[in-house]
Amino acid sequence: MARRGKRGLSADDKALWEKVTQSATPLAPPARNMPIKSDTPSQTRIPDPVQPRDRLPAFRIGEKTGHKPHPPQPERDLSARLAHAPVRMDHNAYRKMQRGKLKPEGRIDLHGMTLTQAHPVLMRFILDAYDANKRLVLVITGKGKDRDTPDPIPIRRGILRHQVPTWLHAPPLGAVVLDIREAHQRHGGGGAYYVYLKKRR
Repeated sequence: MARRGKRGLSADDKALWEKVTQSATPLAPPARNMPIKSDTPSQTRIPDPVQPRDRLPAFRIGEKTGHKPHPPQPERDLSARLAHAPVRMDHNAYRKMQRGKLKPEGRIDLHGMTLTQAHPVLMRFILDAYDANKRLVLVITGKGKDRDTPDPIPIRRGILRHQVPTWLHAPPLGAVVLDIREAHQRHGGGGAYYVYLKKRR
């Protein structure tokens, strides 16, 4: 059986194709920003775009701010805390003590000591005074002064003065100490503490 060869378009077919191509209108290319059709239900609400936050005003290094915060005053805060603490001792004795008319039965001076040195010395003094049935003792710390130290962490001025009340409230001293107050001016003022001890059982 003979194979048919490739059959090309006849002259009539070519003429007909030419007419078709001349009358046809080419399709427009799809727009790039056309939304993509999805299967999302029509009830689903598209969230609103996030609004950008207001930018902070420009600030240059070295520029002064309009608001100057008040510096902390730990000295005044400590004095206020002690002055407003509830009175635990006898009120008559308290009034005399605040006027400097109650004489301490013992005193210790922690001037020049580090925290490591002062802590055991203070504990021994308070416990010995309690064993001796003393009620009012004076602990001198000094108000502290500025000093240059080679330590990488700066030491706060009057660190011993701020630490002593914490030691007096903490065990084992807290079990024998009844009240702590700043001393009257005649006994050292803000650089010393009255420590009123409990009665020994």
